[in-house]
Amino acid sequence: MNRNKEVLVTAFALFSLFFGAGNLILPPYLGFKSGEYWVLVAIGFSITAVLIPVLGIFAHAKLQGTMFDFAKKVSPVFSGIYCFVVYAIAISLPSPRTASVTHEMAIAPFFNTNALVTSSVYFILVFVFAINRNKILDLIGKFLTPLIGIILLSIIGVGLIASPFEVSQTLLKSPFSEGILEGYQTFDAIGAVVVGAVIVISLNLKNTKTYQEKKDLITKAGWVAGFGLIVIYAGLILSGSLFQSKFPLEATRTDVLIGLSKLTLGHIGSMVLSVLVALACFTTAVGIVTGTSDYVKGLFKGSQIAYVATAVIGCLIGILVGSYQVGFIIDIALPALMFIYPITIVLILLNILPEKYASKRVFRAVVFITFLFSIPDFLKHIIPLEKVQYLIDYIPLASYSLAWILPAVLMFVFLNVVNLKKDIVR
Repeated sequence: MNRNKEVLVTAFALFSLFFGAGNLILPPYLGFKSGEYWVLVAIGFSITAVLIPVLGIFAHAKLQGTMFDFAKKVSPVFSGIYCFVVYAIAISLPSPRTASVTHEMAIAPFFNTNALVTSSVYFILVFVFAINRNKILDLIGKFLTPLIGIILLSIIGVGLIASPFEVSQTLLKSPFSEGILEGYQTFDAIGAVVVGAVIVISLNLKNTKTYQEKKDLITKAGWVAGFGLIVIYAGLILSGSLFQSKFPLEATRTDVLIGLSKLTLGHIGSMVLSVLVALACFTTAVGIVTGTSDYVKGLFKGSQIAYVATAVIGCLIGILVGSYQVGFIIDIALPALMFIYPITIVLILLNILPEKYASKRVFRAVVFITFLFSIPDFLKHIIPLEKVQYLIDYIPLASYSLAWILPAVLMFVFLNVVNLKKDIVR
């Protein structure tokens, strides 16, 4: 395989591993609610759903290890706990959610089957792909992603041509920050540290690349995948905004996506959307189950039994949780995301920085302060707002669920200024 083709195949695989249930149902609904401020929403959404995940891929290109390497500068114990929490969240929420979305949007409209039946068949197929570990990159990158891309671009292209071009007023109080927070629901920052490791291990299995060659390949693939994601997200958000008048105000995420496909592709829209949903969701589930299994296999010194057992457990969890409705899974995911997402973002950003700006001391202090100031954001999603309002009132950006940002930045700047003064004194 020549160099450019390998970059494209890897980029396509990355795109598919990122582009799952949330990536499909969230942007059109955001566009529907954003109205005239769709550009602000698109920028905010792209920060957490594209920029941070792509930076996570760059960090993997630099580290070329496992997810454990992301947090080991804080401490090995913290890294172990962090990895357990992230993988537990990944196989318990975003992975099952892909089956739930597939049932609601691709199966239920055509077949009168139980959600448990759908999730069972779905995760049996996921297991088959996960067991054929060596072929995953090529199967997804060469075959599944191009089909996903063609369908998405068809919906967006026809939508832009056929839309009434009537942009209504926004339904959002804070378009930019709400775009950022909705990007959390894609799980893609978490996805970056999970599927980035899948890409690294896939390349290692081929055993044909030096460190620098793999770094260049993964970095270029990350840029291409990121560009593709921005184009698709912006297109879907704009389409949702242009067709806002076609939907009732109480429309749900799935209502908007299904309606948009019918408005753009006509009678075949439902069938085309079903294929798109099934493919997009499936590739993400495969990436999550494979990534989790890879990690556990590494903990057990390369044991294939550990790999298979983890894949079985991940698929069983997927079958059970995936039989619930999408809205329920999204609701229970939010508190967990408000807690783990800020830490993941900080770890990604610190890992791409040069060593002189991201020492162990900086890692520990910035991660700790991020954890501390994420607590109010976490609490207000599990207990009544009035009980934590006194905290929110005193923390900058807390009302936007971004209380951790300013303290983390200040801690990072402070420690690096202190280190710079020490170097000058020496």
